[in-house]
Amino acid sequence: MRTFVDDIAAHAAREPDRVAVTAPGGELTYAGLAARIDALAGTLAARGARAETVCAVAVERGVDAVIAVAAAVRCGAAFLTLDVEQPPRRLAALVRSGGADLLVTTAELAGRLRLPVPGRPVLLDRPEPGGRGARLTGPPHGRALAYVSHTSGSTGEPSPVLVEHRGLDAYLRAVSRDFRLGPDTVVLQAAPLGYDASIRDTFAPLLAGGRLVVVPRSAVLRPEEFGAVVREHRVNALLSVVPSFLAFLAGRPDGAGLLEGVRLVASSGESLRPFLAAGGRAVIEDRLVNQYGPTECTMTSTRYAVPAEPDTGADIVGTPLDGVVVRLLDEELRPVPEGAVGEVCVGGAGVARGYRGLPARTAECFVPDPAGPPGARLYRTGDLARSGPGGLHLLGRRDRQVKIRGHRVDPAEVEGALLAHPAVTGAVVTAGEDGAGRVFLTAHVTGDLADVRDGELRAHLAATLPPHLMPRRFARLDELPVTRSGKADRRALADAAARS
Repeated sequence: MRTFVDDIAAHAAREPDRVAVTAPGGELTYAGLAARIDALAGTLAARGARAETVCAVAVERGVDAVIAVAAAVRCGAAFLTLDVEQPPRRLAALVRSGGADLLVTTAELAGRLRLPVPGRPVLLDRPEPGGRGARLTGPPHGRALAYVSHTSGSTGEPSPVLVEHRGLDAYLRAVSRDFRLGPDTVVLQAAPLGYDASIRDTFAPLLAGGRLVVVPRSAVLRPEEFGAVVREHRVNALLSVVPSFLAFLAGRPDGAGLLEGVRLVASSGESLRPFLAAGGRAVIEDRLVNQYGPTECTMTSTRYAVPAEPDTGADIVGTPLDGVVVRLLDEELRPVPEGAVGEVCVGGAGVARGYRGLPARTAECFVPDPAGPPGARLYRTGDLARSGPGGLHLLGRRDRQVKIRGHRVDPAEVEGALLAHPAVTGAVVTAGEDGAGRVFLTAHVTGDLADVRDGELRAHLAATLPPHLMPRRFARLDELPVTRSGKADRRALADAAARS
């Protein structure tokens, strides 16, 4: 089958001098990129990489990471990207559970991380002779393994998700087509390596013949540096931005200026509703797209183009991508009536094989599709939703929604109301239990709140929320803790609230 690497090679043949990647070390043309991909693919093939081989990629952000992933695909193998800024012990656990057969890294990182991958590592800074002459096995089969991506899910333990080439290829082409990416597209790589969103960030623009801009992670997270990068490189598309980061930008006086020239912002990973409720849509001058989908379904399952005047009363994630099936089912996997709440179950080509080495969890989450053709499967997301104007309306997770005094509560609704207060720049609401077993909410807020008393925040919330949605506590923070992927670290906040 044709892969995104074949498209990179085609761009190199047509316009060899077109710039493919801009990085701190300089620019790399499509011809240079294709040549380096082929050279490394030859080395990997000479080391035995072929279908179902998992190549762990442990390198810093930059051109080498792009080449290493593409080379694994070029020789028909699979990749497992690692964020080398994470603790070595965690990385070791990921390569073990992900079944890594081969390690692609540098001499310095190999010595520092000491990852438990069999055989000698392929060192990018010490090229091996003979790689160019190795015979590649040809294009991968659509059902062959493309990559392994870990997700914690509700268990908190990283679970290795196995995604096939047919799902990855169909998805990247859908991103390029639906977002109208092309040679004039300039995308900033925003997602950290080790997360599947970085695959979209990196290879959707290259498949389309556009330009990828890679800068240190610190430059992406600091507003002034972020804005400078966008201006200097004329970035016009962001494909993987979490709502927490958008809210952070929107809360700054120069928020709109930081995104000047960006024609497309695609958000995912968290509920976009709090950002919209706080009036954040106004800082994005052109297209804002809300993406929804789990790692187990190749990144994105539904998509919604947010209008200039959005409905802030619902968390709308839109309609399925081409080839994706979304069903709302009850506990017995029966369709719920129109307008009723059901669990989001996703089918289609993007559904992963399952979790490596976890047959019981795979059987629990990946189930036969009762309304599909023979052999069709659904992934049970654990998310609750109903159909409504604009498509799917998310209502929270089965494992996050709580009951307070008999009322079903989604903390995202409270977060949205808090962010509408002019002094609040960040808000996360967690649930806890007191000594009598009563469930209550704690609001963790950031902003210029020195002169804002709890009573004022409660009065603000009371204007739009019923009493059972009122937090019992307000915890003021200088900044909200985030995970490596940039999402708010709700578990850390809930633990802190329980200790207070």
